[in-house]
Formats: sequence, structure tokens, C-alpha cells
Amino acid sequence: MSDTDVNSTSITGFHHVAIIASDYDRSKEFYTKILGLDVIAETYRCERNSWKLDLQIPGGGQLELFSFPNPPDRVSRPEACGLRHLAFRVSDIEAEIARLTKFGIDLEPTRVDELTGSRFTFFADPDDLPIEFYETS
Repeated sequence: MSDTDVNSTSITGFHHVAIIASDYDRSKEFYTKILGLDVIAETYRCERNSWKLDLQIPGGGQLELFSFPNPPDRVSRPEACGLRHLAFRVSDIEAEIARLTKFGIDLEPTRVDELTGSRFTFFADPDDLPIEFYETS
């Protein structure tokens, strides 16, 4: 195999992130009503006693929300090895902070990325998954 073959890829973009919820209905409401993601499809898989909700992320990609009976807890704090957080690009972080505050969402103080100068903040989904809003122009 040549270096060209080793370094070439057929990746064409980002497709999805999957999340397992402890309370499917509560997480469905959070991601659709609070974050405002549009539903692509919702499927009940009876053989697994599990729901799968496909949500459209503006700008490309999807979020898959699953339910499973009695999923184990995942360590998110203190920060553990593995997936750290889910970040969404926003155009106006102050407007998003005000909107989330109306839903009773607790947000960390806004910080500035020392490398890019962009502002960002963190909050958590119903299962304490860290979510970041990152302001871009």
C-alpha cells in the first residue's frame, strides 16, 4: 500500500452523535423544546424495549437519542477519559443564554477561548452530559 492510499479517506462529513437517556421523555423534551432540534424520525424498537429519536442538527449532522431499560451511569465529572462534551455553534451567545435561562437551565459563566477569542459557555442535559454553546460569527 502506498503512502497515498494510507493517507486518503472517503470521509465526507460528520454524521451523528448518539446519546442514551435515563428518562427518554425528559431528554426528548430537552433536545426538541429547549434546544429546538427538529425531529427527523422516531422509532420504537420492541425487541430492545428501546426508543430511537433522530434529531437534525442545523448546519449538518444528527443527534440520535436512545432509551434502554436501566442504562448504567456514565462518569462525566470529574472529567473522565473519552468523549468530553457536545458543542453547538451559535451566532449570538447572549441571546442563547437568555433563552436557556427562561427554561431554568443553569449555565456556567461565559468564558473566552484564549486561542480564538470566541465566547463559550457550558450547561448540562438532563443526564448531566456537558453541552457547550460556542459563538462563531
